[in-house]
Amino acid sequence: MIKKTWILSALVLLVAGYFWLINIGAENMTGRQKFLRGAYPVLQAINRLLGAKKGKHMAEGPIKPPSPFHELKWTTISGEQADMSQFRGRKVLVVNTASDCGFTPQFDGLQALQERYADRLAVIGFPANDFKQQEKGGDADIAQFCRRNYGVTFPLAAKSSVVKGPNQHPVYVWLTDPGKNGWNDRPPVWNFSKYLVDEEGRLVGFFESSVDPSDRDIVMSIEGRP
Repeated sequence: MIKKTWILSALVLLVAGYFWLINIGAENMTGRQKFLRGAYPVLQAINRLLGAKKGKHMAEGPIKPPSPFHELKWTTISGEQADMSQFRGRKVLVVNTASDCGFTPQFDGLQALQERYADRLAVIGFPANDFKQQEKGGDADIAQFCRRNYGVTFPLAAKSSVVKGPNQHPVYVWLTDPGKNGWNDRPPVWNFSKYLVDEEGRLVGFFESSVDPSDRDIVMSIEGRP
């Protein structure tokens, strides 16, 4: 009995130490956010066991969009007007983000992609409160959270709605309407769904939330490898 108690105590200390280490440097994070950050590796391990190809939808070859991607406009999280034409010649990874989600730690992977492929890729985060109200904060709070806790330097859009409906952001109207993008009608299934657009404004693939930014298929698509 004493041995079992000792083992249990050691496990508790080990887990507590892990969560403390992984959250070093975290600022203004709730207990839930810290827990989710620590639990994410376990969540991804489970997703890998469920199937490596699950949640990946790729275009069947280059498909020219009926409506030009590079004519789309959006507002940055700081209130400035921007348009996709500034990313012509680079791939664009569009991701709907949230600060209080089990996939929030994917900010680390997204920032890593932006740094690794800075010369050929632009990651753009679109904060949204569409799924279980997991992005309740205002634009200033969101920007501060992403910068302080995940070192995010890639562009963030002003908070908006990404799901289909009258308030859907125009960028997401394009991403989810085959009459505009040429083939895809899949909307975001949850926070951190990812859409990859190539240098010529063609939608290449849709990756569901469970697909980590470091996934082989995402990396190979960015690098232009089949």
